[in-house]
Amino acid sequence: MSTSVRDASGDASPASGGSVRREGGAPRSAAGGGPIALTGRGGIVVVFGTGLLGALFARWLDMEIMAGLAFAAGCVLAAFTTRPADLLTLAVSPPLVFFAVTFIAELVTTAGHGSLLRGVTVGLLTTLASTAPWLFLGTVLVIAIGIPRGLVTAFRELRTKLAGSRLFEEEENEDPVRWDDTPSAPPATRTQGRHARKEELPHSEVD
Repeated sequence: MSTSVRDASGDASPASGGSVRREGGAPRSAAGGGPIALTGRGGIVVVFGTGLLGALFARWLDMEIMAGLAFAAGCVLAAFTTRPADLLTLAVSPPLVFFAVTFIAELVTTAGHGSLLRGVTVGLLTTLASTAPWLFLGTVLVIAIGIPRGLVTAFRELRTKLAGSRLFEEEENEDPVRWDDTPSAPPATRTQGRHARKEELPHSEVD
């Protein structure tokens, strides 16, 4: 014999055991897990961390292609996990992140091998020249993945905010002193008006 308890809406639900079901018969999960949503900074950290690991292992294992593949993979992962509102921040970050990753990797791998300044400079220029196509690929992948996820909408919102701020600044910079542009009456007209008002007054007030 089973006992049922009625809730506030009047629907019967089992007192013990069984799974709670939503309207339509679908079971309600105890803890709903949503997709991962990173901020713009979080997406940049993903690209930086993945690219740096790939660049270091590429130099230690003497496999230059590993650095480019890791950077492109980091761009793809960040583009899929960054929330739509921050996709614009992520889309403009790959060049700077790529330069920082390359510089740090060269600094770490060159330390203790002769002149640090010369080694880092030569290695940085050589690496940037040989891996530039991977930078272009990573940037294109971020933009291509971000467009259907809301990159265009984020760009329009930024443009609207900038336009509103410029309009607000123009209103603030207006001259606070406003002169009356109403043309004044000529002197002859003003004299005639005074004579007319004087004639209308009673003789007692005129005298």
